[in-house]
Amino acid sequence: MANFAKPGGPQFSVDVYQNEYLPEGGREVNAIVTVTARGGTAPAGPGASAAVVLMVDCSGSMDYPPTKMRNARDATAAAVDTLRDGVHFGIVDGTHVAREVYPGGGRLAVADPTTRAQAKQALRRLGAGGGTAIGTWLRLADRLLAGADVSIRHGILLTDGRNEHESAAELKDTLDACAGRFTCDARGVGTDWEVKEVTGIASALLGTADIVADPARLTEDFTRIMESTMGKEVADVALRVWTPVGTRIKFVKQVAPSVEELTARRTEAGPRAGDYPTGSWGEESRDYHLCVEVPAAGLGQEMLAARVSLVTARPDGPAQNLGAQGLVRAVWTDDMAASTSLNAQVAHYTGQAELAQAIREGLDLRKAGDMDGATAKLGRAVQLAGVSGNADTAKLLAKVVDVVDAPTGTVRLKAKVAEADEMTLETRSTKTVRVKK
Repeated sequence: MANFAKPGGPQFSVDVYQNEYLPEGGREVNAIVTVTARGGTAPAGPGASAAVVLMVDCSGSMDYPPTKMRNARDATAAAVDTLRDGVHFGIVDGTHVAREVYPGGGRLAVADPTTRAQAKQALRRLGAGGGTAIGTWLRLADRLLAGADVSIRHGILLTDGRNEHESAAELKDTLDACAGRFTCDARGVGTDWEVKEVTGIASALLGTADIVADPARLTEDFTRIMESTMGKEVADVALRVWTPVGTRIKFVKQVAPSVEELTARRTEAGPRAGDYPTGSWGEESRDYHLCVEVPAAGLGQEMLAARVSLVTARPDGPAQNLGAQGLVRAVWTDDMAASTSLNAQVAHYTGQAELAQAIREGLDLRKAGDMDGATAKLGRAVQLAGVSGNADTAKLLAKVVDVVDAPTGTVRLKAKVAEADEMTLETRSTKTVRVKK
C-alpha cells in the first residue's frame, strides 16, 4: 500500500487483494484494487475550484401533474442553497432546445447570498412546454462549464421523459464529446422516462443515476447530490495500470459502490501503461476488479503482473502522479490448496457483477415476454443477492418476484408489478455492497 497527500486535498491509498498463486500453466490473475481518499484539508470544500450546472427538464410532460414542475423548481432551489460561496454555477432549462435560465450571457455566476437569491427568483419563472432533446442540454452545460477556470466541473440533470426529439446516435455523439470534460449525475422523476437513457448518461459521464418515483422527494435527492458535489476536491483521477511485456489486460471495472465497465475507456499513457478514468473524488473509497492474462511460467517462478497507480489526467494538461500505488503478483505453485483458493474479495465482487447482469437480463426477458427465461435469471439474482448480503437489492427483487426459496433461487414472477418498482430495480441493479471484513 502507498499513500499520497495532495496539498489541500485528501490522502490517497491503494490496497490490493488477490490470491497470487497460480497452478502450473495458469495464466489469469484477478485482483481487487481498493482506492481510498481520506482527510481532505480544505474545510470549506472546493469553493472557487468547482463549477456546477443544473439542467432541469421543462418539457410539456413536466406539467402532468402540475406538482411535478413545482417540485422540480423547489428541488433546484434547494440545490442552489446548498452551494458554497465561491462555487461557479448556472441553471439550464431543457426542452427540445436548451436555454440559459440563470445567469445568462453564456457565463456562470459565482455563488454568494445575492446570486443564490437571484437564481431562485429566476427559477420561479420556469414553466413546462416543448419536447425533449437531452443532448442539447448537455452541450450547453459543457460550454458553460468550459468557460470556468476551475478543476471540478459537474452537471446535475433531471428528466421525466424519453429523449424523443433527437436520435440515439445524436445523444451518443454528445456523450462522447462531453466525456472527460465534466461529470454528471442523472435523475429520472416519475415513471415515463427510459432507464437505459438515464443510466447511460450517468455512466458515460462518470456520475450517478437514480429514480425519484415520487416528485415530492426531489428536494431531498437534489440536496444530497449537491452536498456530495461540494465534497469533491480532486478532479479527473485515473487508474494507471502498467503491465510487463507478454501480459494482456482482460478487463478493468469498478465494482463498488456500483458496477461500471472501464475497459473500453482506456487511454494510452506510455509504454505498456494505460489510464482508466474514475472521475472526481472527495473523502470516499471505491473498489476495482483488475483481470490480467500473463504468460505461462514454470513452477516456482513469480512475476509482477501489473502495477496500479493513481494520476490526475486532464486532457488539456500533463498528468500528475498522485503517488499511491499497488502491485499485482503472479506465483506458480504445485500446492493445489494455494492455487485453487479463491480470494474472498474477488469472489464477492465477481458475484456482485453477475448479480447486476442477471437483473438486467431478467428484466429484458420479462419485457420481451420470455417468462421462463426471466424467472431463471431473476431467480439467480435472488440467490446471488442472498449469498452476498445485498439486502437492498433483495428487497427490490421481492417486489418483482415471489421468492419461494432464496438459497436455491426458486422464484415466481409476480402477475402484477408496479412500474416504479420495476424501474427502481433496473436503475439500481448495479449498486453493490462491499465485502464484509
